[in-house]
Amino acid sequence: MEKKIKWGVLGLGGIAHKFVADLQLEENAILHGVASRSIEKAANFASKYNCPNYYNTYQELVNNEEIDIIYIATTHHLHAENTILCLNHKKAVLCEKPFAINKKQVFDMIQASKDNSTFLMEALWTRFIPGMLKIKEMIDEGVIGEIKYINADFSFKSDLKNPRIYDISLGGGSLLDIGIYPIFLTYLLLGKPEQINAQAHYFETGADSQLSMLFNYNSAMAILYSSFYSTSKRLAKISGAKGEIIIDAPWNETVSFSVTTDNDEKKYSFNKTGRGYTHQIKECHKCLIDGKTESSIWSHQNSIDLISIQDDVRKIIGLKYNED
Repeated sequence: MEKKIKWGVLGLGGIAHKFVADLQLEENAILHGVASRSIEKAANFASKYNCPNYYNTYQELVNNEEIDIIYIATTHHLHAENTILCLNHKKAVLCEKPFAINKKQVFDMIQASKDNSTFLMEALWTRFIPGMLKIKEMIDEGVIGEIKYINADFSFKSDLKNPRIYDISLGGGSLLDIGIYPIFLTYLLLGKPEQINAQAHYFETGADSQLSMLFNYNSAMAILYSSFYSTSKRLAKISGAKGEIIIDAPWNETVSFSVTTDNDEKKYSFNKTGRGYTHQIKECHKCLIDGKTESSIWSHQNSIDLISIQDDVRKIIGLKYNED
């Protein structure tokens, strides 16, 4: 029987509920402790998910010696601070995306992982789901030939009730929150772009409300979009010299896609367990059992590259945060 991994959760907002629902589908995962700045919120969360320990300070959570790994689900601007606190207490970390506000913070987080010889991974869950793994495998095998064009977006019409969407002090804006998805897809398949063009619209706070990006490569281009003002179908198209892959909506969950080459079209479908977070949870377990400090599927360098692209986009559109 595989080792049971005891999890803690730091920050108990909406994404934490979704993650823990999937965590409970993993037979080797145990929810052992949760923490919020509100003891009432922590108690209610613990009760809902049958968690034995709950705290109203993050320090108490990291002091729990039985916890193996902590999932960080706070707002973007706290990711670096919370991650480093956990790592300095020898707690492995799965930190929600975006990893941090900027590249400097990501460097500091990774340095803390190295200093403490403790596992750290960005929770870019789309990278680990079976459909995305299959797409990457097929493209690496040359099924559609050299990639020439990628088109992907992520947008939804927000009611703007949640300040993390628009509050600049919380790292708000479409780029870091949802624009990261189409950027991730393009980076995964083409690497860092040679040139970036971008235009944005803004909330009164200064955070970007919608964003268009054009990535240029030596022999390929990508057109990407994110927005809180309109709802897209979330389709993604990857066109190559020999064919194309169209990922069905919502593409970031990759439950199905079609591959067209010449006159042939083939459909691929994948079963979905829970929301889809189970696959990154399994990867965390594997890395912990193997004594790794980072994943080979989504490495520290991958996170550095991704935040570097986001930093470059922000520089172009003039988006600044307090942490810069």
